[in-house]
Amino acid sequence: MSEERIGFVGVGLMGHGMARNILAAGYPLSVIAHSNRTPVEDPVSHGAKEARSLADLATASDIVHICAPGSPQVEAIVAELKTGLATGAVVVDCSTSDPNSTMALARTLEQAGFHMADAPLGGTPVQAQAGKLSTMAGATDAVFARLEPVLKTWAGAAVVHLGASGSGHKMKLLNNFLSLGYGALYAEALALAEKVGISARQFDSVIRGSRMDCGFYQTFMGYALDGNREAHRFTLTNALKDLRYLESMADGVNMANPVGNAAKNSFAMAHAMGGDGPEDYVPHLVDFVSARSGVKKA
Repeated sequence: MSEERIGFVGVGLMGHGMARNILAAGYPLSVIAHSNRTPVEDPVSHGAKEARSLADLATASDIVHICAPGSPQVEAIVAELKTGLATGAVVVDCSTSDPNSTMALARTLEQAGFHMADAPLGGTPVQAQAGKLSTMAGATDAVFARLEPVLKTWAGAAVVHLGASGSGHKMKLLNNFLSLGYGALYAEALALAEKVGISARQFDSVIRGSRMDCGFYQTFMGYALDGNREAHRFTLTNALKDLRYLESMADGVNMANPVGNAAKNSFAMAHAMGGDGPEDYVPHLVDFVSARSGVKKA
């Protein structure tokens, strides 16, 4: 293993497990606290160093991972990192970001002597802890060859190189379009089922195990059936953000995306109805669709 020094910005819900797996693989790791110190204390207790600023973290790192809510935050983080990065350093955006922003950052960083890659995540916090996430990467061939051993420490399920910077984020938006589109369909189907006298449990007895069953369906139904509010910890706010990025991507190539817009509007409705908190997750969409439709919960 090379002695690449790794920096990590955003050791939260997903980043915490990723950072722990990077450490476990033997890479020197630096982390930085945000508003909540708790997430950094565990990796620090296992050997990570805590940086006092983003510039200091950049100075201590050859490869910097970023897990942030979206492109505005990533852009602000990169601006601060640039003051400390050494020539040849790589910034890896693991967020779900706007590909247009990613490609613009890549051009800016290359001009300054650095490199940009995108490696958005597939999986859950449980999979992050286990090192079993997947990732779809955008980078030059040379940068990907350098990154691949590091990515494999936390993306044990699959590491797929799709092409140049921005490619990973494009594919991630397509992936989330499918999953969030399913979420919008499930929520509306369950509300309609209740409206016509078919319970969620009856609905599930037909769908589960059929060709329409899948892992996303099962985690979604973990809330609809059993009330497990943490069955799928991906917020409604992030879902809406991702579908807005998808809309922007379609606009950029002059393509109508009516199904994507319909899914986006379902999440926008939930957000407007109060589903904008840090613990309002995608499966909870069923409550907002039901309330809009006049369905009373059993």
